[in-house]
Amino acid sequence: MAPPFAASLADVRRRIEAAAARAGRPADAVTLVGIGKTMPAARLREAIDAGLRDLGENKVQEARDKAPLVGPGARWHLVGHLQSNKANLAARLFDVVHSIDSVEILTRLERGAAAAERTVEALVQVDLALEPTKSGARQEDLESILAAAEKCRAVRVRGLMVLPPFDLEAERTRAWFRRLRAILEESAARHPGLGLQELSMGMTGDFEVAIEEGATLVRVGRALFGARGKENVETT
Repeated sequence: MAPPFAASLADVRRRIEAAAARAGRPADAVTLVGIGKTMPAARLREAIDAGLRDLGENKVQEARDKAPLVGPGARWHLVGHLQSNKANLAARLFDVVHSIDSVEILTRLERGAAAAERTVEALVQVDLALEPTKSGARQEDLESILAAAEKCRAVRVRGLMVLPPFDLEAERTRAWFRRLRAILEESAARHPGLGLQELSMGMTGDFEVAIEEGATLVRVGRALFGARGKENVETT
C-alpha cells in the first residue's frame, strides 16, 4: 500500500531542498509537477489538498476525463506527446505543455489557445537521445520552432524539456541535463524576447541530479503516488 500522500510529498520536497542546496540554488526555484497518469481523480484531489498545485498527465483524453472530477486548485501540465488532432482540446485543458516538437504543433496549439481566449505556457521537447520510441524535436529543428514561437501571442514558449535514455542510472543522466541547459542558454541568447528560462528535466529516478544541473520543473510520479504498471514508468 502506498504511504499517505502528505508523507510522500514531504519526503520529495526534502529531497528537492537538499539537491537545490547542493547546487547553491533556492528550493523555490524548482517546481514539483506530480504526474498523476493512471491515478484516480480522488488520489489527485488528495494531492491538491496536501498542498501540491502542479499536476501532470501524459494523455489529453485522460486529463479531459479526470479534471472535472478532481475539481479546482490544480495547474495542469501535459508532459506526454501532443498529437496534432488533440491540440485544440489541449489548449483548453492545460496551463503548461511540455512537449512541443514541431512548428505545426505549436501553430495548432496557438490557434486553439487564441480561440479559447487563454494563455498557455509551453516548452519545446528536444530529442537528444534520438531514440525511435521517443518524441521531440531534433536539435537542428529547434531554431525554426523558436522563431515561430516569437510570433505567437496565446502560447508563450518559456523553455525546453528532455527525456534521457530510460535505462540509465541517475548519475549517467547528468550529461543529458547539462547538455540541455547549454542549449537553453544558447537559445535564450538568440531569442531574448521569449524569456527562455525553464528546464523541464528529471523524474523519480533522477530528479535530484536534474536539479543539480539546473532543472526548474521536475516531473515526479512514482515517488509521490506509488508504483505503476511497467508501461507507465518511463515519464515519471
